[in-house]
Amino acid sequence: MNITLDNKLIKRTSKSHIKSILSEKTNWKILDIGCGYSANEFATTICDVQDLSEFYKEKNFVKLENKSLPFKDNEFDFVIASHVLEHVEDFKFFIKELERVSNKGYIELPTKLEDNLVFENKKDHLWHMDFNDVDSKLIISDKLQFVEPILTVSTAHKLRKNFKSSFIIELYWENKIDYDYKNDEESYEKLSLLTLFKKFFSKKIRSIFS
Repeated sequence: MNITLDNKLIKRTSKSHIKSILSEKTNWKILDIGCGYSANEFATTICDVQDLSEFYKEKNFVKLENKSLPFKDNEFDFVIASHVLEHVEDFKFFIKELERVSNKGYIELPTKLEDNLVFENKKDHLWHMDFNDVDSKLIISDKLQFVEPILTVSTAHKLRKNFKSSFIIELYWENKIDYDYKNDEESYEKLSLLTLFKKFFSKKIRSIFS
């Protein structure tokens, strides 16, 4: 199906739904960008800043050397960027590059909640992500640490099984990735975990003796 700019879209989806689509498109050229050691099983080309050519011997591996993706315009039928955008310093350029090399794809991002709870995200992530379902737009803002992290990445992965929508944003897009950048600093108020724990235990103690 030919897609024009008039019917551009970005909407919520699920990884399982994307898997069902890609499993049927055996002739598609599919790029997975910045995936590390966990590339999508249907990807035909892997691109990463690390040299993972030995790990992906059965795939077409391309090492990313600079900001521009080393591919032609519309070279791919589908592009996957899972947990990449929050790391990229120039997110505007990166989004344009995704749009340049393909006309559709899948983006997976951490929610603000996961971003704040996970230790490794505190220094590794640059942006907060949200999605406006009314206007169908990705919302990007400066990363603010509202609470001190208490979870490891492995623990967060386990929690995703039962609280997926609270921890990750899964998006499908065609032609253009509509987004807005906004500054959340005015609404910034850091929460003290120590204060929260004190309130919790205080309430527990009162319930025991009431």
